Amino acid sequence: MKPTLFLFLLSVFNIFNNVHASDTLSLPSVIKKVQPSVVGVGTLTPIEGNLAQLKGTGFVIGGGRYIATNYHVVSETLSQDKIQKRVVFVGSGRKFELHEVEIIDFDPVFDLAILKILTDKVVLPSKFTFRKTESMVEPGEEIAFTGFPIGSILGLYPATHKGIIAAVTPDATPASSSSQLNSKLIARLQQKFDVYQLDATAFPGNSGSALYVANSGEVIGIINKVMVQGGKEYALSSPSGITYAIPVKHLRNLATRNNIDL
Repeated sequence: MKPTLFLFLLSVFNIFNNVHASDTLSLPSVIKKVQPSVVGVGTLTPIEGNLAQLKGTGFVIGGGRYIATNYHVVSETLSQDKIQKRVVFVGSGRKFELHEVEIIDFDPVFDLAILKILTDKVVLPSKFTFRKTESMVEPGEEIAFTGFPIGSILGLYPATHKGIIAAVTPDATPASSSSQLNSKLIARLQQKFDVYQLDATAFPGNSGSALYVANSGEVIGIINKVMVQGGKEYALSSPSGITYAIPVKHLRNLATRNNIDL
């Protein structure tokens, strides 16, 4: 091979490698990039000394004016007597701000909700990118999610959990016997759809966290539940380690019907 041709091929090879290397980031770099877009979701009760309660996690979408989270995080009706407000927590530790939000749309089947910040001048960092294809990510993909596990106790300290996509499985809660079947469960089973099963453990407070590809920060799903043996009271003492996430395409559909771009 002529030296000139060899050097040309070598330079092309190096350019190709550099392009692909630039698409891959270390997890610490990804966390640093996306963490400003992770918020707490909860309530503020002025009549109780401005008591702020953290209920779950959310993440910024729509250019900084909207928050995505789980529907079950915000499904509880606010107390009119106590003049409660729904808020998002921005910051960490003792240094955080509260911004009032309202629910603009939700989908209980896919356990998703979108919140809008009420103050027009508030625009939060929107650092996540989002998977655009309809296809599911294959098992084995390394993933991470950042949120506030047990945030109501430990406080507003974002924590990241890493794992892999363990399986793509139907979203169904099997009944161990026919006596456990009721109309609500039967209706839920009839609406089953594929979700991600993870080998990373989520805890109360992680609900609503963005599930993202570990080396890019691209959102592929939303954490929504963890399999717990014996009921939710055992979530801390005996977590199963099996966590589930809703594919991001369902969030995209909810955002699209509200003219919000992901």
